[in-house]
Amino acid sequence: MATPARSALRMPAKIAAPDLASDLDLTQDELLGLFDLSKSVKSNPTRYAGALAGRYLALLFEKPSLRTRMTFELAIKQLGGDSVVNVGPIGDREPIKDVARNLDRWTNAIVARTFSQQTIDELARWSSVPVINALSDLYHPCQAFADIFTLQERFGDLSGLKLAFIGDGNNVAHSLMLNAARIGMNFSLACPSGYEPCAEIVREAEGLAAVSGAGFSITNDPAEAAAGAHAVYTDVWASMGKENEKQERLRVFAPFQVNEELFVKADPEAVFLHCLPARRGEEVTDAVIESPQSAVFDQAENRLHVQKALLLMLIS
Repeated sequence: MATPARSALRMPAKIAAPDLASDLDLTQDELLGLFDLSKSVKSNPTRYAGALAGRYLALLFEKPSLRTRMTFELAIKQLGGDSVVNVGPIGDREPIKDVARNLDRWTNAIVARTFSQQTIDELARWSSVPVINALSDLYHPCQAFADIFTLQERFGDLSGLKLAFIGDGNNVAHSLMLNAARIGMNFSLACPSGYEPCAEIVREAEGLAAVSGAGFSITNDPAEAAAGAHAVYTDVWASMGKENEKQERLRVFAPFQVNEELFVKADPEAVFLHCLPARRGEEVTDAVIESPQSAVFDQAENRLHVQKALLLMLIS
């Protein structure tokens, strides 16, 4: 099949915000449009094969990456563009504002995986091309978008379904609670005392849930969070940058392991989710992650399709 000319392709509506620094830079309508476009991209990839010909991404990675780096590199290449990668600290050799204003002269977008949200915000402040948050200490929007899309594929209408997050109140939990709350999914997070999510982000999610009518709760009881859930999600207990806390976290989080005993408390049709990499035998047992109800590799695949859609909406 011949690749359609870019001029002949009906391109998606562009995102109003100049950047994706956090999840809420996409409006709710844009988020739903992203899911629709992701479905189209996934089902008919050849239709979009030349859509971003001549476009280039700068990929900045302060943290190790498999899924994020591979899926962004593949996404732009499969859309007809290309990428350049820089691995290492951002802003050590020169100010971040100088990094941003160099890259925006050479590339069409900056994708950054950083230790600090401040780095993302500083890049976005100074760059004239879109900056995409590929993970920071506060948010992981691309992951959460792929997760919600995966659930939409599985369940269709998500309104009123329950997503339970078991473990650390981290960046993934933040992004999931914001997106679940605004599209009407009930959200429950169970974490040990002292490991709760950011209070400001919780307040934001509670406000979104009040508008959508979604349930929202934070508890220290994993069984309570998992009860009746349609999706049970967990993540590593010691995220990148927290490795020095690993032994203490192994002790504190042990009762929060997603195992067969906990998973059976969820809905019989529930799926298991994990953003990967997983520490099998720690936050999740091998039996759960390898069960027929596990959708972890669907999530990983959907990173590619959702990020393709995101690039089309930002830089087409």
